[in-house]
Amino acid sequence: MASLTDLVNLDLSDCTDRIIAEYIWVGGSGIDLRSKARTVKGPITDPSQLPKWNYDGSSTGQAPGEDSEVILYPQVIFKDPFRKCNNILVMCDCYTPQGEPIPSNKRYKAATVFSHPDVAAEVPWYGIEQEYTLLQKDVSWPLGWPVGGYPGPQGPYYCAAGADKAFGRDVVDAHYKACLYAGINISGINGEVMPGQWEFQVGPSVGISAGDEIWVARYILERITEMAGIVLSLDPKPIKGDWNGAGAHTNYSTKSMREAGGYEVIKEAIEKLGRRHREHIAAYGEGNERRLTGRHETADINTFKWGVANRGASIRVGRDTEKEGKGYFEDRRPASNMDPYVVTGMIADTTILWKGN
Repeated sequence: MASLTDLVNLDLSDCTDRIIAEYIWVGGSGIDLRSKARTVKGPITDPSQLPKWNYDGSSTGQAPGEDSEVILYPQVIFKDPFRKCNNILVMCDCYTPQGEPIPSNKRYKAATVFSHPDVAAEVPWYGIEQEYTLLQKDVSWPLGWPVGGYPGPQGPYYCAAGADKAFGRDVVDAHYKACLYAGINISGINGEVMPGQWEFQVGPSVGISAGDEIWVARYILERITEMAGIVLSLDPKPIKGDWNGAGAHTNYSTKSMREAGGYEVIKEAIEKLGRRHREHIAAYGEGNERRLTGRHETADINTFKWGVANRGASIRVGRDTEKEGKGYFEDRRPASNMDPYVVTGMIADTTILWKGN
């Protein structure tokens, strides 16, 4: 008699040409992820081979009950690390039945920016550092913390090892390997300053793929924490007081920045970002004012400043970039719950397309 585990792990490839495609989309809050699965004939090697699908938008906060149908457009596919074999994860965006992007479809606008000839010619690279906090399921308190109490002060936990310093490494490693299996360009992980907080990095990724990969990496992490009975939090300041918040530092460069003389291009781009600081802050995540206080490796939310190797700045330029006269910079303002489509598209729009008028 097969066990539940046997059935969950069943390899169907030797008995059917059908595969399971898990369609993923961003829900109405702009941060929640939704998904549902369908059977299709495999193998699938390109999203254009997949049918559009629909869902009840009134149940996700994306449509009224009297006209609830929202259409999913498959945009990019990844290997499914949960079902394995030829099964796939499908990142979608959302449209009305008439073919118009719904208001919460932020991918559409970003794709428009990245398809602009001036942006495409600059081949924008992104490396996003996604910080997150693992919480105990029933008490909404960080993993490894005494319930209702606090661990020792920050200092010993960043990039640390040991049962009294690193909490949730099994989840973190499972996520790392699952992302590699899926084909996500995940480039690293590390424990963060606040205990129970971790980070993974995605990139360098070009243009719209940075947003696609962060969203699917978040989905995979949600699924793994679900399996582990742990809650994933992207709150930018999950614990009040003398504890670091959680961000999504976004490293960025263009072709012109990576070539000789690029440092001047970088400084011009930073100057533009400073002039649009308020617009960027408004789009960089909910609750970010609780994180950007001028403490805990942040600049104050109302102040724009940049510096070399300065983690208390809005924009940090690396020592190697300064020395070599070319390279990239890091926008340290985005919150952990930011929409990567919004942030990456906005950075490209401001630094490449915006003329400063």
